[in-house]
Amino acid sequence: MSVNDRPTGAQNPTADSAFLKACRREPAPHTPVWFMRQAGRSLPEYLKVREGTAMLDSCMRPDMVTEITLQPVRRHKVDAAVYFSDIVVPLKAIGIDLDIKPGVGPVIARPIRTRADLAQLRDLEPADVWYVTEAMGMLTAELGQTPLIGFAGAPFTLASYLVEGGPSRNHEHTKAMMYGDPELWAELLDRLAVITSAFLRIQIEAGASAVQLFDSWVGALAPADYRRSVLPASAKVFDAVASYGVPRIHFGVGTGELLGLMGEAGADVVGVDWRVPMGEAARRVGPGKALQGNLDPAVLFSTPGAVEAKADEVLAAAAGLEGHVFNLGHGVLPTTDPDALTRLVEYVHTRTAR
Repeated sequence: MSVNDRPTGAQNPTADSAFLKACRREPAPHTPVWFMRQAGRSLPEYLKVREGTAMLDSCMRPDMVTEITLQPVRRHKVDAAVYFSDIVVPLKAIGIDLDIKPGVGPVIARPIRTRADLAQLRDLEPADVWYVTEAMGMLTAELGQTPLIGFAGAPFTLASYLVEGGPSRNHEHTKAMMYGDPELWAELLDRLAVITSAFLRIQIEAGASAVQLFDSWVGALAPADYRRSVLPASAKVFDAVASYGVPRIHFGVGTGELLGLMGEAGADVVGVDWRVPMGEAARRVGPGKALQGNLDPAVLFSTPGAVEAKADEVLAAAAGLEGHVFNLGHGVLPTTDPDALTRLVEYVHTRTAR
């Protein structure tokens, strides 16, 4: 089943949405907009709901997940909701001893450095993340014709957390394993590809209309290393969910030199950060893919006129694309004025109405 064979009409109320049309490279009534990290962080209503609840705990409460996921749809009128969770949720669900430290990020108690350490990575079962299935059911009932985007961390980014033991600037341990023990590295990424594939399948079967694979740290690699040591695992994930026919998005940060390879991995939509103009990104990715992006998140701290001018630049650069989903080039920054996001959505909708 291809992305264009997804059930339409009454069988799938989101099929004719601007977002899914753009992902399928079909004419849309306007350029659709959604934001990474739109579900939280900058919203006062999010901070109120999350008050006193740890991040991972909040990801395991269907009522809280539902409310937080819906908040930016209500406020900003974005064209798609993105499921509120974290990329390490499936790792926590299979028993990895980890926590998300405020101001730091995911911290792993027992980093994976040897073949024996791989024993920590068992397969993910639907019952491990029952709260995801329950929350997605609640969300699809509430969202109606608004698509819900599911997501997961890509094998490389999950591996970098597991091997380093937490966030890293230089990925010393990760690259040491990748170069020094390529067989162990390949086995680690393959296991993570299986876990990630299962996590995405669970979300799709629970009602996600599209899925995004976040490879937040893969920009640390040279193209030859990506092709040899990362692309096979990412491709395995995309292949595993291809039969569902939902759009598959691939996003990374600092990946200008990797855009063509990321397209080869099998996604229908390639996310572009703010460092590469959309026209050049299209040239690097090649035909047959929609693109997503790519306003610099920091632009939102400028004046409304400046934000509109920079948005116009993105839209002009994307004007000739078969499919374009407007987004930031990375996530919403925590101190962003929510009203700036609301104005940006309205501006893009008005500017691109067809």
